[in-house]
Amino acid sequence: MQRNASRRPEPSEFSDSPADSTYQCDLVSRMAGDCAVTALDQQLFWLCELSGHLSPEQVDKLHPPYQWTIRQVFGHVADAERVFGYRMLRIAAGDTTKLPGWDENAYADSRFGLGTISNLVNEIATLRQSNLLLLRRIEPKAWDRAAEASGNRMTVRAIAWLAAAHLHHHFEIIEQRCGLKVQRSAT
Repeated sequence: MQRNASRRPEPSEFSDSPADSTYQCDLVSRMAGDCAVTALDQQLFWLCELSGHLSPEQVDKLHPPYQWTIRQVFGHVADAERVFGYRMLRIAAGDTTKLPGWDENAYADSRFGLGTISNLVNEIATLRQSNLLLLRRIEPKAWDRAAEASGNRMTVRAIAWLAAAHLHHHFEIIEQRCGLKVQRSAT
């Protein structure tokens, strides 16, 4: 994979409408680095560090004004990682079928199969590793392919950066909720 293929996306890679891409661009702008694969890979360390600092009491406590427990947030992150991976796979392959949005609140509120926090951490890590393997094997021009997802035309590159930014957003909130500041990378 050429490092340039996973560069930061242009605003137009999130949506045909500049107004629609503002939120996604803002999330991605908070990310460090210039390579989506590196950003996604480094977050695996943060996942392990953060989960290791959470107590059982913190995991199931609601921290107002938030509506989800940390366990639900971890479940949401796993669900989102799965959705991002599916979208990247379809679009990278050249499938331009419109991909529908998903109701993240319905998934979190259902509390289906939440399980232990360690199982959720393993699930997130496994999904992220799977998505990294996909991104490392696609050809450079596949990063530029686009299709409609959730009503917005997005490139594979934009979705990869959104996956990283999404996890970053939620983990920062968890650190804030629990008064934690954990090491985010092995270096």
